[in-house]
Amino acid sequence: MPVIRSTESITFETHGSCFNSYVAPSRGSSQLCAWRLDVPAGLAGVAHRPSREEVLLVLSGELRVALDGTKSNLQPGDVALIPANSELCVDAGPQGASAWVTTTPGLEAITTDGSRIAPPWAS
Repeated sequence: MPVIRSTESITFETHGSCFNSYVAPSRGSSQLCAWRLDVPAGLAGVAHRPSREEVLLVLSGELRVALDGTKSNLQPGDVALIPANSELCVDAGPQGASAWVTTTPGLEAITTDGSRIAPPWAS
């Protein structure tokens, strides 16, 4: 049984947030990617369109999620299902937040300025 300890996650930082990768093809998974997202207090996220469906589970704090223009405040235990190609923006509440994110391999994101991102935490 593969076990990945918290000390074995691979950390990436982008746009002010921290992505701790646990499960990805580069780590032996063939069908799933999963990471912990840590967003500092008050951070305004970058709008983007993920190419794959994502599931975002809030672990602590508050996340303000805008999905195709509809805004929701998510608390610990709340889950957002992010459809592929929808416009997503994730902002942190006043205390910051952490979330567990799951998707499938091949995830890319396109920002509003047209930049394409192939996140290493999902490959």
